[in-house]
Amino acid sequence: MANHDAHIHTGYNDLKQVELFVETAENMVGHATMQLDPEMIQHAERAVQNARHQLARARQEATGTDDDVLARCEQRLARAEHQLREAQS
Repeated sequence: MANHDAHIHTGYNDLKQVELFVETAENMVGHATMQLDPEMIQHAERAVQNARHQLARARQEATGTDDDVLARCEQRLARAEHQLREAQS
């Protein structure tokens, strides 16, 4: 029975995963832009890409009740991307 429970898919878990990916991207962008280390910037770019991917996946599976959470994640990610672009220019 416990094995069966491990395969249960819930929207809540997807949303939490998106939030964690976005939070990780924000943190990595913050550190990279403070240090201006090319390797850290590259890792931050990858974290943003990963968060974008998770966000897109969650939007495809969204039930409509998740729109507010996903919109907030989108805004946070857009700010992180802007911060990263500013640091690169």
